[in-house]
This record gives sequence, C-alpha cells and structure tokens, in this order.
Amino acid sequence: MGKAIFSGRFTTENEEDLVVFIIGMRINKRRAVHKWLPVMKSMPPMIRELYTNQEELGFLSMESFFGLRTTVMIQYWRSTEDLLAYAKGSNHLKAWKNFNKKVGDNSAVGIYHETYVVKQGNYESVYGNMPQYGLAKAMPHLPINPKRRSAQKRLTPQVK
Repeated sequence: MGKAIFSGRFTTENEEDLVVFIIGMRINKRRAVHKWLPVMKSMPPMIRELYTNQEELGFLSMESFFGLRTTVMIQYWRSTEDLLAYAKGSNHLKAWKNFNKKVGDNSAVGIYHETYVVKQGNYESVYGNMPQYGLAKAMPHLPINPKRRSAQKRLTPQVK
C-alpha cells in the first residue's frame, strides 16, 4: 500500500533555520562496476543509521532519486553543526576512506555534495494532493489557510 495522500493544498512552517544537503554520485564509466558499485553500496548503512538515530543526529528527513547515471539525495538537517558532526562519525568516515582507497582520482565514478543553510522565513513550500514529501516530512505539515495562500504570505513569518 502507498503513502497516505493529503487531499488539498498543504505547506510547512518556516520558523526554524534548517540545512539542505544534496549528495550523490555519477557513474562516468558504466563498465567499471567494481568502482561505482561499492560507492553505491556504502549509502544504505548510513541511511539506516540516520533514520535510526534521527533526533540524536539532527537528521530530519530525505528524498532519493535514481537516474541512469546519476543519483541524488536531498537531505534536511537541523543545523550545520549536526551535519558536520555526522560527517566526522565512524560510518561516514569509513565510507569516505574506502572511497578514497578504491576510487580516489579514478574517473569511473564521481561524487558530489552541496550544502545550503536556510534561515527561518527564507523558505516556503506548497503540496497539492501529495503524501508528505520533502520538506513536509522534515517540518510541521500544515493545511494552507488564507494566511498562507500565496508564496509571499508563506514567506512572511506567522504571528502567533
């Protein structure tokens, strides 16, 4: 059975700072399976660790996308401090060391990440007839009311 669909229009609160972390890999040489498969296999244990220890790690949620050559994960974090602490943790360091040992500067597989620090009031979202997705899984999921009907209104902090 699929995820529950929320009929109508929804948004999220924007009253907290958050970090958006985009990470992925690109298969540059498809036949070099021995190079890119270990990189791909290193992610599931880290994802399990993130979801198992969400509160402790400051990890909020994520979405994954798989293309023919490129994968991307969009992750939401509570703070840069939490993200950087995770990067120094044993599971991530082990994967990073393995990547450098097995791939290094070999062009068969590429990796990338981007980090965005987003201050409260500087993001907005809208979801129409969707399950909780993306930011709506990371932040409070709210029905759109007249005070939040437009993007401009959603970018304006709500008075409580």
